[in-house]
Amino acid sequence: MKTIRLKPGKERSLLRRHPWIFESAIARGGADAGETVRVESHDGAFLAWAAFSPASRIRARAWSFDEAQRIAEPFFVATCEAAIRARARFDIQSDSLRLVHGESDGLPGLIVDRYGDTLVAQFTSAGAERWKSVLADALLHATGLTRLYERSDASARGLEGLPEVTGWLRGAPPGQPAPPTELTLREHDWQLTVDIAQGHKTGFYLDQRDSRRKFAQTVQRLGLQRVLNCYCYTGGFTVAALAGMRAAGQAGHVTSIDSSGPALARAAAHVALNDFDAAQTTFLDADVNASLRQFIEAGRTFDGIVLDPPKFAPTVAHAERAARAYKDINRLAFKLLEPGGVLFTYSCSGGISADLFHKIVASAGTDAGVDGYIGERLSGAPDHPMTIAFPEGEYLKGLVIVRKPEI
Repeated sequence: MKTIRLKPGKERSLLRRHPWIFESAIARGGADAGETVRVESHDGAFLAWAAFSPASRIRARAWSFDEAQRIAEPFFVATCEAAIRARARFDIQSDSLRLVHGESDGLPGLIVDRYGDTLVAQFTSAGAERWKSVLADALLHATGLTRLYERSDASARGLEGLPEVTGWLRGAPPGQPAPPTELTLREHDWQLTVDIAQGHKTGFYLDQRDSRRKFAQTVQRLGLQRVLNCYCYTGGFTVAALAGMRAAGQAGHVTSIDSSGPALARAAAHVALNDFDAAQTTFLDADVNASLRQFIEAGRTFDGIVLDPPKFAPTVAHAERAARAYKDINRLAFKLLEPGGVLFTYSCSGGISADLFHKIVASAGTDAGVDGYIGERLSGAPDHPMTIAFPEGEYLKGLVIVRKPEI
């Protein structure tokens, strides 16, 4: 077994069971891509078993902190089974969910989502790539399924020196028709569709499942009738808003904006799939910032707004630039929000902490001349967990803000 030894003082994070070992922490040692190495402190004490990534700044990712653990097929089978069993402890109102959430489930670089009877996996680290075949078999065995589609096309692959790979990994025998990649999923009381071969992440934002339900409940409870859904993607929040209006017995209107024509087409299809009236919707293929400014100039207002933008800050190094972008869209949204109206605003940027996001939104409100009550703090659905040892798992954070009524 190859060994890497750390510089003095660099063992502290591993003693707290944080799984990342940066290049700058290593005094000596190396291995091939994905190879398991023994990680030792400067004085030779065992710290962890880790997968080596020679091309990445995160030079190694810990599999286990147990010196007696053998990193082999039984380890990955047991770890996959444990992650999947954990999901049974959460209240997940859907037939689609995240089964493995990387470091939070002890499998750095592995993301696995289930859409009905199909698994979709991303292998984004050298270690996960090396054990891909074992992991694929372990996942199918643990779930009792037969189909697994690979979406290893995330930008993180490039940081590991790995090429992008997509396609059926299991369940598409040679010489036979490939299984469909267009799937229908159930979420709460509505249906949505996904093409697992296309779109963001593994095709859909499962992490916003609980927020969509919360928004539907808010629309119903407060009787919101003029809703604006920004960066709507395939219309999850649009469907949620319409569901809330239907439950309240009201015929409101939802305006949805995105710069992707295919995503908007799927969003419109979701309206029809759930038997909502298309006349209650407007879909705009446009830039969100420009559209918000046009609405302000036209004097339009909304009593419910969703801001769910893409990742503006993938790392802390991008935080300053991202903060300006988050502040600008929130400032514009505040100007469009009716007194007493509700804003659901999010950041999915790992480089923006929950505390910083709160400060950004507060500054946006100040510039807009608007104050509001923070009704709730939101995060990803529980099948996208953050653990005590890995706070970086908290990438998605949100605020529900009720604009103060005018006196």
